[in-house]
Amino acid sequence: MAEFPRTAVGGVSMPRMIVGTNWFRGFSHKSAAKDRFIKSYQTRKNIADILEVFFSEGIDAVMGMPEPILSDAIADACDRTGRRATLILTPHFNVLPGGPAENDPEPVFDRCKDLGARFCFPHQCVTDCILDKMHREIRGMDGYSKMIRERDMIPGLSTHAPESVIIADESGADVETYIQIYNAVGFLMQVEVDWCMRVIRNAAKPVMTIKSMAAGRITPPVGLAFSWSTLRECDMVTVGTLTPDEAREVIDISYDLLARRVPDHELQKTRSKKVLEGAGSAE
Repeated sequence: MAEFPRTAVGGVSMPRMIVGTNWFRGFSHKSAAKDRFIKSYQTRKNIADILEVFFSEGIDAVMGMPEPILSDAIADACDRTGRRATLILTPHFNVLPGGPAENDPEPVFDRCKDLGARFCFPHQCVTDCILDKMHREIRGMDGYSKMIRERDMIPGLSTHAPESVIIADESGADVETYIQIYNAVGFLMQVEVDWCMRVIRNAAKPVMTIKSMAAGRITPPVGLAFSWSTLRECDMVTVGTLTPDEAREVIDISYDLLARRVPDHELQKTRSKKVLEGAGSAE
């Protein structure tokens, strides 16, 4: 059985689609009410059911910071599919001295290692804080990368600022990849979409893109068509879904788009679309 296309990051084989976790953990980017709905809906079983769909297609990489319910669901999906999940963890930690000792970088990286992380990227709230545009450097990043590598994890940058990619490349920062927001409508992006497109295309390392469907503001055929048609073969798309059916849908649509076929997925129906039924048929 064919599996989803793969690439490599830091010598590790990776699926070009990565499972996002905002729709597991309650980060809707829409409203507090939607966040509460997600948290009330997502049980260990529901999350494991979604992950099983992804893992069965070889999409076995998960991005985020797992809470106990998510860690348990990942373990369940691995047991069901015989897969071993590749965890991409994005921790935050004290940048300045004086914070809680347990939030200092080294104990935070220790926890990531204990959780089974293969990749460990300082979260955007850290990376974009230490980004120094004036002196064109990412302050202290190589020290953090050294700590990460000492724990047998692979370092990268999670950033919302496209300047981070440029500056990391030109300074030779010790990172193997970047997490960068990228979607067709520029949701949460700091500059125009075509600027980010250029930054990603010229990046020295593979890029893991996030918010491909702008947190549900773009439908999957539109958001995924943009991503798959403009990214390089080494780049990845992170996708979050709420149900197993949504997971199956984004996978099938992506197979079609990567094969340069117009997606032939089931369309949602309303009474106002009645006259459109049968459009494009041979009748």
